[in-house]
Amino acid sequence: MDKYKKFAELEQNEKKGKDYEILYRKVDSKIAVIAPHGGGIEPGTIDIADMIAGSDYTFYAFKGIKKTGNKILHINSNMYDEPLCLTVSKNAFIIISIHGSRDKREIVFIGGKNQELKQKIMNALRMAGFRAVITEVPGLRGIKPENICNRCKSGKGVQLEISRGLRNKMFENMDRSSLRKKTIIFFDFVNIIRETLLFFVMYSKR
Repeated sequence: MDKYKKFAELEQNEKKGKDYEILYRKVDSKIAVIAPHGGGIEPGTIDIADMIAGSDYTFYAFKGIKKTGNKILHINSNMYDEPLCLTVSKNAFIIISIHGSRDKREIVFIGGKNQELKQKIMNALRMAGFRAVITEVPGLRGIKPENICNRCKSGKGVQLEISRGLRNKMFENMDRSSLRKKTIIFFDFVNIIRETLLFFVMYSKR
């Protein structure tokens, strides 16, 4: 169970700049890539989201920066209401949200309401040798309208839950941000997602 159900509760008890930070980079694009549980909450997710967004897509992240105990900063994606993130979501046609699951296997659980893009991402990842599934696991499906990935203009986003096992392969020293080093697996993964988004955007313009 999350300690905080709403951002207002978190804001009353945690201090910005000491316990958490909010990262934001605006780009004129239909797509926004977000990591609402970044930093010490779900390590590595900000790095992944930031690189996928690059200079092509809007980027947002909530970063837990406590020395310990960052997990209490987790707000469920179906209730995530940090004001800037809501604005980012409302301004985007499609949201890609990056999360970290606790699964020790090397796997990506794909959720969200955008069936077409979910399928394309899964196929692209599988072709590159990654294990990826469109998940039916409760809590990972991301199909509720109020889920932050679906609170975009289209009402259909994508949620990528990247397992602990796979993130361990994407980074050396994943839990120590000062020593964290990206591996070739990280760059392979990011490039696959970026290429898939590029072709999806190009195709949707036709």
